[in-house]
Amino acid sequence: MLGRALESSVKTSTMILVIVIAAAILNFVLSAIGLTRQLTDSITRLGLSPWAMFFAMVLFYLVLGCFMETLSMMITTVPVVVPVMTALGFDPVWLGVVIIVLVEAALITPPVGLNLFVVQSLRPDGRIEDVIRGVLPFLSAMLALIGLLALVPDLALWLPRQVMG
Repeated sequence: MLGRALESSVKTSTMILVIVIAAAILNFVLSAIGLTRQLTDSITRLGLSPWAMFFAMVLFYLVLGCFMETLSMMITTVPVVVPVMTALGFDPVWLGVVIIVLVEAALITPPVGLNLFVVQSLRPDGRIEDVIRGVLPFLSAMLALIGLLALVPDLALWLPRQVMG
């Protein structure tokens, strides 16, 4: 049993490592050819207000979470999203907290959030609709948290400010 557990751990760790390496290579190539900067400049030139861009980012991550897992989503999007959002005046620490909450919320967003299917696969029987109904209070709470963080950024920034002096 220990051997099977070790083998499974090695396989899972290897898959995660491959994803991280592939995403790092992709980010390097995108930066090297200047695509990241061009994309950032293009998005900034759209002329959207900071809050309109914030809501666009929220929708972007909620939709993207239906198709990608957390690590891949963060590694491929953060190099583009963070420069755009910080150029619009958002605090990078606050933005990091918001992105983490968004990424986790995206994974349970119906109808095709990846974690919905993970939970369904662990259940002995029942329909996916039951899982979706069960996740709605949690998704609502996470979206409320994102709204609260947008309205009161000091909720995410108070502790880092205390630590940094």
